[in-house]
Amino acid sequence: MPIYRIQDKQLVKFDETTFKDQNLKEIDLQKMLKSQINAISPDTLIVSEEFRDWEDSKKRIDLLGIDKDASLVVIEIKITTDGGYMELQALRYAAMISTLTFDKLVEIYGTYLQKNGNETNPEEGLLDFLGWDDQREEEFAQDVRIVLASAEFSKELCTSVMWLNDFGLDIRCVRMKPYESKDGTFLEIQTVIPLPEAEEYQVKIREKTMKEREIRKRSRDTARFEVTTEGDQISNLSSRKMIHHVTKYVILKGKPIGDVISSIEQFKPNPFYVIDSIVGPDEYRDKLLSISEDRPRRYFIDDGELFPVDGKTYALTKNWFTEDAIKAAELLSSKFTDLDIVINRTDSKT
Repeated sequence: MPIYRIQDKQLVKFDETTFKDQNLKEIDLQKMLKSQINAISPDTLIVSEEFRDWEDSKKRIDLLGIDKDASLVVIEIKITTDGGYMELQALRYAAMISTLTFDKLVEIYGTYLQKNGNETNPEEGLLDFLGWDDQREEEFAQDVRIVLASAEFSKELCTSVMWLNDFGLDIRCVRMKPYESKDGTFLEIQTVIPLPEAEEYQVKIREKTMKEREIRKRSRDTARFEVTTEGDQISNLSSRKMIHHVTKYVILKGKPIGDVISSIEQFKPNPFYVIDSIVGPDEYRDKLLSISEDRPRRYFIDDGELFPVDGKTYALTKNWFTEDAIKAAELLSSKFTDLDIVINRTDSKT
C-alpha cells in the first residue's frame, strides 16, 4: 500500500524503492535495528549479533535477543522481495539455541557488550531487564520466538509460517518496505503475521486447534488390555472393548443396571443409548440410523454386544478415552467385590 505525505492540502505519493537502489545491505539494516529493536520486536533485549556458538557450522543468527517473558528471540533479516527460505533457517537456529542456560546467556551477552564498548555487568543487565532479583532457571528460555524481517514475503513462506504457528510456534513476519522522496528514504515497518488487529483472535483459534488436536490424539484407541473373569482370560482388548467386556460381565452376573450406569457415568456421561423394548441388532441399527447416518458407529450394537435388561435394550458407547475406560472398569470391579475381575494393561505404556 503506498504512503502519502500531506502537503498544501494535497496527497503527495512517496515512490517505492528497494534496499539495493538505496545502497543498503542486510548488515546495514541489522546495525540499525539492533539499537532500535522495538521497531520489529517489542520488549526485546539484544544479547548478540552474528551469533554463532556451535561446532561444525558457519551459520550465524543475525540478532539474538530475549524478551520480557524470558523467551529467547531469533531475529533474521533479509532485503529480498520474497524472504527466501528464512523461516527454515530460523527454525534451525531456534532448535540450536533452545538448550541455552541462563549462565551461558550471561557469557554471550557479556561478549556482545564488550564488543560494543558497553561496561554494563551482563548478569545485572539481564536480571534488570527481566525484572528478576536472582536467576530463575525454571522460567528461563521455556520458549523460543522467531522474528522474520524482510522487504516482502512469498506466499509459500507465509503459508509455512501460519501452519507452523498453528502447531504452537511463535513466528512473526515483519515487512520493511523502503520509500524515497526528496526529503530522503523512509521505511514502512508493518507486522503481517500475525495481523495486529487479529492477533488475540488468532491466539485463541490456535489454542482451540491445539486442544482439539490433543483430544483427537488422546482418543486414538491404541492401548491394549487383558481381562480375566472367573479364570477366563481375553487378551488384546482395546480400551473400548475392555470396558464393554467388563460391563457385559457385570450385567450378565445380574448386577442392577442402575448401579452399573451410575458407576460408569462418573467417568462417562450418558454412556448408554436405550430403547424401551427388547430388540435385536438390526432393529437397533435402524433406530440409530433414523437419528443420523453415523450414529450406529458410535455404539456396540453387533451380535452379542447389546444388553437386554428389564424390558429395555442398552447399547454402550464406543467413544472412550483410555484413562476414563480404565477408571470406569476399575470402579465396577471394586464396587462388585464378589465378582472375580482382573484387568491388566499389556501395551508399552503401562
